[in-house]
Amino acid sequence: MEDRNLLTERLHVHIEGRVQGVGFRAFVEYNARQLNLKGWVRNRWDGSVEVVAEGDRMILEKMLALLRNGPRGANVTNLVFGWQPASGEFASFSVRRTD
Repeated sequence: MEDRNLLTERLHVHIEGRVQGVGFRAFVEYNARQLNLKGWVRNRWDGSVEVVAEGDRMILEKMLALLRNGPRGANVTNLVFGWQPASGEFASFSVRRTD
């Protein structure tokens, strides 16, 4: 049987703009769970939002497209992301405390 981690990747994203106070974290959590992704989302003290998600690359690309726009009321001005191998450390997708 194949190791599932060999088929998954990690997407790490920083989203800037009007992304706090508009339901961005709830939007990310809802969509990540709908897409069966694992990981977390949190606000940053600098006003940005950070997302770490693991799953199939094609599904992560869908999440990335959603993050480019965000929920109604958000205004994404900059999105910086990178790809890494999945660690498999997450059991679900959650909202973390501000860092």
